[in-house]
Formats: sequence, structure tokens, C-alpha cells
Amino acid sequence: MAALVIAEHDNASLKASTLNTITAAAKCSSEVHVLVAGHHCDAAAAAAAQIAGVSKVLVADAEAFANGLAENVAEQALALANHYSHVLAPATAYGKNILPRVAARLDVAQISEITKVESADSFERPIYAGNAIATVQSSDAIKVITVRTTGFDAAATGGSATIEKLTAVADSGKSAFVSREVAKSDRPELTAAKVIVSGGRGMGSGENFKILEPLADKLGAAMGASRAAVDAGYVPNDWQVGQTGKIVAPTLYIAVGISGAIQHLAGMKDSKTIVAINKDPEAPIFSVADYGLVGDLFEAVPALIKELG
Repeated sequence: MAALVIAEHDNASLKASTLNTITAAAKCSSEVHVLVAGHHCDAAAAAAAQIAGVSKVLVADAEAFANGLAENVAEQALALANHYSHVLAPATAYGKNILPRVAARLDVAQISEITKVESADSFERPIYAGNAIATVQSSDAIKVITVRTTGFDAAATGGSATIEKLTAVADSGKSAFVSREVAKSDRPELTAAKVIVSGGRGMGSGENFKILEPLADKLGAAMGASRAAVDAGYVPNDWQVGQTGKIVAPTLYIAVGISGAIQHLAGMKDSKTIVAINKDPEAPIFSVADYGLVGDLFEAVPALIKELG
């Protein structure tokens, strides 16, 4: 049987997380279908049809799906689920909101945040904040899976899938869209950035985070932070990297004033190259860093910016 991927999108385009999820789905089954549930979402469906490895795109177009309400998207997924061996979604806020509802209604155990597909019924997923890897085998007829996107490469383009229009399920009436506040930034989105500059409690204040901005600008980087910095009110919640924040794996991760608590390491230790700046030579961050600088960040960061300039 085929695998079904629930696409994360904004009606006009696919989110990068969908491409990683399709790669995981292709390792579960030789045939991959993609569900695009939205409103006026033809552009997103067309993008899905061009992804290599996708054989069919199922489009449910209705006003009830316009804002991706989990209650409605889950119902559409449930209407299709019995035709598939695997139902997958990215382990983002979007996927984590939808798939537990699907798993509960199907009465199966969800397999969360997989990082590797061993076989059609066996998967690897991190446990204990990433300090151990569990291999999970499922005997459920339908496997409901969220995919940690940092564990899989993005699927390439070059496909030519067929597009099939579905009859959309009725609005569940369980929720209603009220409003959305979108943070606007000239910098890349944190989870998609190839370079990230993160600050921690060692920054001392929100005002001091401005020291990192010229560095981020020169590198074309996104800005991130540890939970300690977020909890202290230095920066917004959506900057948080870690087990309870965003999981990232950029090409370059620069950690400034971050001690390296286990929860933070769980969110960034898969980065290709890690650079740490901290005045404490015993800071745990140095255990995962490829390059470490022991020193005062208020001297080191300006010096680094000067060298880059």
C-alpha cells in the first residue's frame, strides 16, 4: 500500500518541512501520495506534483481548510487513511496538531519524530532529549508517523504526479479561525536557515542581543536563542532552539553565551558545524562544538565581526 503525506503549506506554496517528510515516506513505501487540504490551493498542489517520488496529489479544496485548522484537516486525513499503510506529517506545530487526532481515532500508537526508517515497520527516534536512540517496531495496520525534518534530506523536484480533486469533508464545527499574527523579518526562517546565530543567558539582557545582529547580517543568518534567554524575556518565544523549542540542523550554528543544557543540545547538535563562544571552559556546549572560543563574548563577537568585515 502507498504512504500518505499530509502537506504543510500556505495555500500558495509548500513548506520546506513537507519535502523532508516526503523523503521519509519514500523509504516507507514505493508509492507516495500527498494530501493538500486548503482553500484556493492549486499552486501548492502543483508544487507537490513536481516533487520527485510523488505519484499522486490529492487536493481537498474548501473554505474550512483555508487556515489549516487541525480538526478539519484531521477529518480529511481520516477519510483517506484506510487506503494507506503509512500516514506521515512533519514534526512541526502543524503536524503535531493533526496526527495525534488521526492516531487516536484510528486507535493506533503514533510514532513521533522519527529520524530514520529502518524498514516499513521499524523506525528510529530520539529519546531522553536525544541522548539515546530508540528503534520502534509497529504492528499497527496503519502507521501514523511524525517526521523530524532534520533527519531527512529534502526531496528533489522533477516529478510529474497526477492531481486528483477530492470531495472535501464537512466543517467539523469544533474550532474557528480568529486571527493570525505573523512575525515579519528580513532574516531567514529559523528552521530553514543554513546559518544560525544564537544567544543564551550569557548575553545578559535583550538589549545585548543587538550585539549579535551585525554578525547575523554578515552571514545571512537567522537569530536563535536558548530557553534560558527566552524565559528571561530577552527575546521572543519563536527564537527558542531546543527540545521544547525548534529543532534545527543548519550548515553553521554559532552559539554565543550558551552553556549548553541538554535540552538545548537536543535541538541543535545535528548542525553540520558548531561554533561556541563562552567564558566558561567547562561549559557543556564545548562537548559538541567543532570550534570553541573561551572568552568574553562582548569582546569576541565584535572582533569576529571586524574580521568578517
